[in-house]
Amino acid sequence: MNEAFLRFVAVTKRYGGRAIVDHASLFVAEGEAVALLGPSGCGKTTTLRLIAGLEKPDDGEIRIGGECVAAGGRNLVPPHKRGIGFVFQDLALWPHLTAEGNLDFVLASAGMKRRERRGRVADTLRMMRAEGFARRYPSQLSGGEQQRVAVARALIARPRLLLLDEPMSNLDTSLRGQLLEELRLLQNHLSVTTVYVTHDRAEADTLAARVIRMEANRIVCD
Repeated sequence: MNEAFLRFVAVTKRYGGRAIVDHASLFVAEGEAVALLGPSGCGKTTTLRLIAGLEKPDDGEIRIGGECVAAGGRNLVPPHKRGIGFVFQDLALWPHLTAEGNLDFVLASAGMKRRERRGRVADTLRMMRAEGFARRYPSQLSGGEQQRVAVARALIARPRLLLLDEPMSNLDTSLRGQLLEELRLLQNHLSVTTVYVTHDRAEADTLAARVIRMEANRIVCD
């Protein structure tokens, strides 16, 4: 799969001599949505963190858009230069900033001018149906509202790769289904390359056209 946008080749990550990700390889085409499915503790989150540059691989190579971002036991491109949007399992919204403030901070950190930031923030909140609570703080939002803001923040800088680490795990079943369907439609509309981590097969089938199975720190089925 030479044309793969994301190439994660024979990657190993060890902690204390134990392989958390063990010689794993996965390939994702540009614009494709892939689910990484497996039980808790099998290495899914660490795989996402390696792609994002939040962890350093001990072995193997990672390429994004043809660029080698990690190889030879070190990261070659820092996280903020990889063009990645990341939705963490706990969402990790900044509690001292409003919903729109969470988005604006990302753009301000990238050096975007205030006038441009205002329009981008408003458009992204509208796309996620979150404009109604733009000026509320995370503590004032429901779980579903927080999830919308977290996805909006991940998309605000127009990433080339979107990584989601079980962001629906704390939502009830009906709300999870609704938001998953919205996320699927949004991914199709934006055509952003997406890797979605979950332990729930129904979630995987809803969002992704391709499911990659991970067990015991290895990718065992595609």
